[in-house]
Amino acid sequence: MDADPVSTANALLREKGYVDRDLAVHPGPRGKALLKGNKIISPFSDDGELVLRVVRDLVPPDAELGNRLLRPADLRAALGS
Repeated sequence: MDADPVSTANALLREKGYVDRDLAVHPGPRGKALLKGNKIISPFSDDGELVLRVVRDLVPPDAELGNRLLRPADLRAALGS
């Protein structure tokens, strides 16, 4: 696996059918990463490895998400379960 969580997360998002404007991970300061785009209500920001985990384990394929939007609060809640 790529050592860069942002690049790895973006590759996974593309595999899941997302285009960058709809959902992508962007680098932030001090190792943070930001998941943002048209398919999420507001940006999800956290440690790069955690954002990668969210993309890998919690973000459904684009076709499955359909017209719904992801909610950062739901993603955080799912991490705790």
